[in-house]
Amino acid sequence: MKSTRHARLRRAAIILILVTAAGAFVAAPAQAAAYRYWGFFHQDKGAWAFAQKGPAQTIPADGTVDGWRFAVADESSVRTPRALPTFATLCAGTAAKAGTKRVGLLIDFGRPADSADGTTGPGPKAACVAVPPKATSSDILVAAGTTLRIDKSLTCGINGWPKTGCGDPVAPVPAAAAVPDTAINISAPVAKAAASPAAQSSDDGSNTTRWLALSGVVALVGVLGFAAWRRGRDATDD
Repeated sequence: MKSTRHARLRRAAIILILVTAAGAFVAAPAQAAAYRYWGFFHQDKGAWAFAQKGPAQTIPADGTVDGWRFAVADESSVRTPRALPTFATLCAGTAAKAGTKRVGLLIDFGRPADSADGTTGPGPKAACVAVPPKATSSDILVAAGTTLRIDKSLTCGINGWPKTGCGDPVAPVPAAAAVPDTAINISAPVAKAAASPAAQSSDDGSNTTRWLALSGVVALVGVLGFAAWRRGRDATDD
């Protein structure tokens, strides 16, 4: 009688352990997919917002600012450009001209931790670009004197950075890449003729800029859209 009761207790204990373990397993959050890629942004109400269309489908208005950032990111840690120069700052030295629009541009090549091998990319680039009114954000990159590496409509490299890879998955995310960003300083581009290559920016601290976090909803939409593109690209490659 005693042995039967002990056996029942042991079975109950085993079932409780299995149920608890199963519950813990189901409740554990899945690791978010992360990628190493160029993010495309616009300034909106004093902050960076993830672009809802690709640069070839986006026609920015006169007086706006495009931004690009290379980084490792997922839906919980989308990385915006680390500086927030205004249109007035970027285009103060570029006079308005009839038949053109002026668009500010900031390209942030990211941190060493964002690269696949820990190397440092080019310094950040700031520009004011004068282009025809119907010019797209892709046209603005070209007019700013950048070279592009494109794969299936995705911008994979800007000015040779990175040299290889295109939206590659990153798992696990290195600890250094998960560290929060630190704002950087961007000096205004020097005055130049319309559509000429932008002056390379320098980090001389002449303009204090700040980094603002992207709203969670926009970040989630942007990165999930990129993840969907990546899955479709992998399926095509297979």
